[in-house]
Amino acid sequence: MTNTGKKTQATPAKAAPAAGKTAKAPEAKKAKPAGSAFAKPLQPSKELAAVVGSDPLPRTEVVSKVWHYIKKHKLQNEANKREILADDKLAAVFGKSKVTMFEMNKFLAQHLK
Repeated sequence: MTNTGKKTQATPAKAAPAAGKTAKAPEAKKAKPAGSAFAKPLQPSKELAAVVGSDPLPRTEVVSKVWHYIKKHKLQNEANKREILADDKLAAVFGKSKVTMFEMNKFLAQHLK
């Protein structure tokens, strides 16, 4: 019968620290993004606002919205998925009709202030 008592005592002891860890985790996450340069909202240019909206957005959100636009309008080259075939709105941002996914961030940076 003493074994049953030990199991009962051990189980709450393990559960208590786990509950304490989960309670502290959200507080730590809230403090971290505030210092990140990627989390700073930036104002898109008029050309970029036609794709992502005119509200200030973090750089990461801008890239995400541009990719959503590319996929929604099927602007990736089927033969080479790394290549983006710009429509009129994206051509105004990129300055040319084709860019690679690696070049895209360079052009987006020019349209964020």
